[in-house]
Amino acid sequence: MHHRKSLMLVVLVALSTCISFAQTWTADNGNGTYTNPLFYDEFSDPDMIRVGDDFYLAGTTMHAMPGVVVMHSKDLVNWEFLGYCFKNLNLGDDFNLENGKEAYGQGIWAPCIRYHNGMFYIFTNVNNHGMQVFVSKDPKGPWIHKPLNIEIYDLSILFDEDGKIYAVYKYNEVHLVELKPDFSGIVEGSDKIIIPAGNNMGEGHHMYKIKGKYYIISANYSPTGRMQCARADKPYGPYETTVIRAEETFGFQRGWLTDNVGLGSKVPASGFKFKLTPAADNYFGAVPMHQGGIVDLPNGDWWGFSMIDFMSVGRTTCLSPVTWQDGWPYFGLPGNLGRSPRTWLKPNVAAQTMPSAPYQRNDDFSGPALQSVWQWNHNPVATKWELNKKKGALRLHTLPANDFLWAKNTLTQRVIGPESYATAVLDASALKPGDYAGLAYLNMPYASVGVMKNADGFVLRFYDQYKNRTIEEKLTSGKISLRASGDYEKDIAQFSYSTDGTNFTNIGDSIRLPYQLKTFQGSRYALFAYNTLGKEGGYADFEDFKLVEPLADRSHNIPVGKIITMINLGTDAPVWANPHGMMHSSTAGSKEAQGGGCQFRVHDRGKGRVALEALNGTGFLTVVGIGISGDVRLMKQESDGGLFQWEDMLHNQCMLLSLKTNRYVGLTPGTGEPYAADRPGTLPNRKDGTVLSWKIVGE
Repeated sequence: MHHRKSLMLVVLVALSTCISFAQTWTADNGNGTYTNPLFYDEFSDPDMIRVGDDFYLAGTTMHAMPGVVVMHSKDLVNWEFLGYCFKNLNLGDDFNLENGKEAYGQGIWAPCIRYHNGMFYIFTNVNNHGMQVFVSKDPKGPWIHKPLNIEIYDLSILFDEDGKIYAVYKYNEVHLVELKPDFSGIVEGSDKIIIPAGNNMGEGHHMYKIKGKYYIISANYSPTGRMQCARADKPYGPYETTVIRAEETFGFQRGWLTDNVGLGSKVPASGFKFKLTPAADNYFGAVPMHQGGIVDLPNGDWWGFSMIDFMSVGRTTCLSPVTWQDGWPYFGLPGNLGRSPRTWLKPNVAAQTMPSAPYQRNDDFSGPALQSVWQWNHNPVATKWELNKKKGALRLHTLPANDFLWAKNTLTQRVIGPESYATAVLDASALKPGDYAGLAYLNMPYASVGVMKNADGFVLRFYDQYKNRTIEEKLTSGKISLRASGDYEKDIAQFSYSTDGTNFTNIGDSIRLPYQLKTFQGSRYALFAYNTLGKEGGYADFEDFKLVEPLADRSHNIPVGKIITMINLGTDAPVWANPHGMMHSSTAGSKEAQGGGCQFRVHDRGKGRVALEALNGTGFLTVVGIGISGDVRLMKQESDGGLFQWEDMLHNQCMLLSLKTNRYVGLTPGTGEPYAADRPGTLPNRKDGTVLSWKIVGE
C-alpha cells in the first residue's frame, strides 16, 4: 500500500506492506483494446518493421550498456524483449568514465532497424564516433558490428528494389546519400539535398517506398512537437510535404526542465546552481507525439508509432491507427486526423495474444544473469562486479569517484510511471572507510540515499544535488532497506529507509525530478557503490530489488455496470441529462445535481465501449447529426450513436470518444453551452472541457 504525505509538495510515499497485486504496466487491456503508452518507461526514438507476421522494434539507449534494445511482437501491443545488439561500446575513454571524459546522452541515437535478403540490420549514429551498422541473421543476435567513418545522425535506410541503399538524414535541410553495398562508405557524389530548408521538415527520419512512391516521415520540435511527411516519385525528389500529426499530448504537460545543463555541458558537480523551469500549463514544447514512423499489417491496415514526452519518465512509445487520405498517411481516425485515441482497438492480426510486459523488473540477484531490464551507466568494469550466487546478491566493489555521476559500475533501470516505488535491500557490512553505497535517482540533478562507512562506523547518508543538501544519521548496522517512491506525473519523489525491513521512515524532503538534455533520458533508479577517498575500497551486496506499481492494475478503470456521476474538469460542473433532451451542465450542490439526471448507468458494450443511461428516465446519451453543440442528446432507444469508446485517463478520469464522429464529447468552459461530440482531444492541463472525473455512487 502507499500513502501521500505533504512535504514541500504532495508526494507519493510508499508504506512497507505490499499491495495485493504484483503487476507492471501493460498496454493491453485484456478486452480487445490497448491504452497508450505501450511501455510506461522510457523507450525513445522507436523504429519498427514487419517481417511476415512478426514485428520488430528498436530504440535509443545512448550511454547505457548493454545497448540498442530489440523487441518482438505479434500484435504491435504486447512486446517481448529479444536482446541487445552489444554489451559494451569500446570507443574510448568517454564510454568508460575515464580521464575526465563521459558520454552522457551521446551514445546510441535513433537506431533504424531493417530486414533485407534474410538479414536484419540496425543502423545508428554514435555521436563523435560516426555511423555504426549491426548485422545478424537472427534478431536475437549475435550481432556483427561494422563501424562506418561517416557522420550521419537520426538516419533512416531504404533498401530499394533496384539494389541501391539510401540513407536519409539531417534536420530541416534533408539530405539523401547512397551507401556502398558492402557498407564501406558512401557512393561518391551521391550526397544531395533532397528537401531544402524551410519546407517544414525535421529530423529522426523514417523512409519508405509504398506503392511506387517514396515517403519520408520526420519529427520536429520547433516551435512545438509534431510529425511531417514528404513524398516523391523518385528518391531524390522533388518532394512535397505536409503535417500528418500535431497537438496530441494525451493530456500530459511539459514537465519540469533543467535549463542550464544540456548536451555539451560539463557534468554538474556538488554545489552547482541548477536552474529549473516549472511544469507548463498548456504550452506544448516538444511534448506532442513526434519522432516515429508507420508499419503495415498483413491484411493491409497501417499503424503509426511515435514517441511522446511523459515528464520525468522520459520519452516513451505510443501506437496509433493510420488513415490514408489523399495519398498521405495521417495518424488518427477518419474525421479526426492528426490526433490519436489514447485507448483504441488492438490491430487486426491473426495471432491471439495475452497481455504481457517485456521485462521482469524485480531481481533477487540469485539468477545466472541480471534481469534484462538492467543497464549500466557507461561501460562496466567487468572484474569489479559479480552475482554472488552463494549469497544471492549483486556485489559491487567500490572504485574511486568524485561523486555519484562519475561512479563506475552503477546499475540502472528506467523509472516506470505513472507511480511506482522501488525497494533495495543492502548489506553494506563489507564497506571500507570512504565507501558510499545505496539507491539513487540518476538524473541531473541527482539524489541518493545509502550507507557511508567512516572511521566511526556506518552512517545513513542522504544527498540532494539540487538543494546541495546532505543529511547523515548514525547507524548501528550496515544492513538496511532503501526505498525510492515516485509520482512521475508530478516530477517528484521521496526517499525512505528501514532497519527492520518493515517500518520505513522518510529521510530528507521531496526530490525534484526534472528532465534535462545532458543524460537525455528520464530519471532512473540506480544501485551504486563507490569510494569518496580516491581509492578502491570494499564492496556492497544488494540482496533484493523490488518495484511496485500501484496504478498498473487498470481492470476496474471502466465502471461497467455501475452508477456514476461525472464532473467536467474544465467547469467543475456535473454532467446533467437536461429535461430538454441534451447533455448539459448542472450546478454543483444544486437540486438537479443530487437527482437522477446527474447519475448514469454504465452499460458494457464490449471492447472498452460503453453506453450511458441517465437515471432520470430521459434515456441514453446519443450523438446525432454531426455532433456539434446540442447534438449529444438523450434518446429512449439505444442506437449506434450512443456508443462511446471509454478513454481511460487514470485517476478516475476519462474522455468519451464518440464512435459516430470519432471525436470527443466536450464543451467550451465559460460559454454555458450544451455538450458536443466534435472535440479533437484535450489540452495538456485537461481543463478544456473534454476530460471528465467520475465517481461510483451506486450499483
